[in-house]
Amino acid sequence: MSVPEDMDFAKALRQLEETVKQLESGELSLEDSLAKFEEGIKLARRLEGILDSAERKVEEILSGSKEPGASGVAKQEGEPE
Repeated sequence: MSVPEDMDFAKALRQLEETVKQLESGELSLEDSLAKFEEGIKLARRLEGILDSAERKVEEILSGSKEPGASGVAKQEGEPE
């Protein structure tokens, strides 16, 4: 199974959980277990990529907010600086 690049986090996580359940059941043949294991690795890598991307976005947002006046909160009239 190939994991589509556009698969979202929730769907990939559900599929990984289902794959783990199937592997833990002990009802699969060796060949099927290996195929499911490979599928699980691909899903885990997809999830890791999504999390890495989200982490980079958070870091970009936080690094931008460290600049003076870049708190993201508009000052109200009459509010001290």
